[in-house]
Amino acid sequence: MTRARTSLLPYLLLAPSLLFLAALFLVPLLQTIGLSLTENGELSPANYQRMVGDLNFVPSLRNTFVLVLVVVPAQVVFALAMATMLQKLRLGRDIVLWIWTIPLGVSDLAAGLVWLAILQDRGYLNSALMALGVIDGPTPWLTYETPVALFFSVVAAEVWRATAIVLVILVAGLQLIPREYAEAAEVFGARPWTIFRRITLPLLRPSLQTALILRTVLAFEVFAVVYAIGGRNFPVLVGEAFVWQTDNQNTGVAAAYAMLVVVISLASTVFYLRALRTPPEQQP
Repeated sequence: MTRARTSLLPYLLLAPSLLFLAALFLVPLLQTIGLSLTENGELSPANYQRMVGDLNFVPSLRNTFVLVLVVVPAQVVFALAMATMLQKLRLGRDIVLWIWTIPLGVSDLAAGLVWLAILQDRGYLNSALMALGVIDGPTPWLTYETPVALFFSVVAAEVWRATAIVLVILVAGLQLIPREYAEAAEVFGARPWTIFRRITLPLLRPSLQTALILRTVLAFEVFAVVYAIGGRNFPVLVGEAFVWQTDNQNTGVAAAYAMLVVVISLASTVFYLRALRTPPEQQP
């Protein structure tokens, strides 16, 4: 009897979390699937057909993927560099980490409004450039006529806002790597880049996998930052779901957009789980 209770204990401890996830994730997910597949109470692919036929569907799909392909690698590179720098610090390490993680306390919408204040026609950037004599008057950066500037404005805002998430995960992963490995490699004459490439990165793979999954899923769901900076000038998938729900009052098509984001997020998760699978010898 005691052995049976012991074997059931992990499941009993997980039960509240599973019930919580079922109530706040599984049930809404099933409802969204139902909304996307029905019209007038009957099963129909009409919502997906309207979604694919939407004028902004292709631009929003393209913008979302390009944004993810640019933002996520940039954040990983910056976070790796920052985490490695933190490992080298002896004094003030906690203060530097605290400063770098301040954007975590800023909401998506607030971050978008901050960058809007910097980049709009009468924003701080144009004011500084005019004061330096670089430009003669306000230069628009966030209009449909300047798609490249608008895109990189969104990239800059997202990198500033969310790199700290990746940084925290990688800092925790670096702390789990025994220092003896790097010290032994130094004894045998390995250079810092070789140690980083041959020792640190392979042992950091589980943390990289977690960071990439989390950040990629959140990047596919980007909305508030984009909406604050570019509005409808830079359509993304979640933004189109919002428009169909609020402006067009069409819950079915909004649900279809939502399900597309879910499918893409799940596919990216499976990709990372396979591509960054931890070898058995490195598993605890």
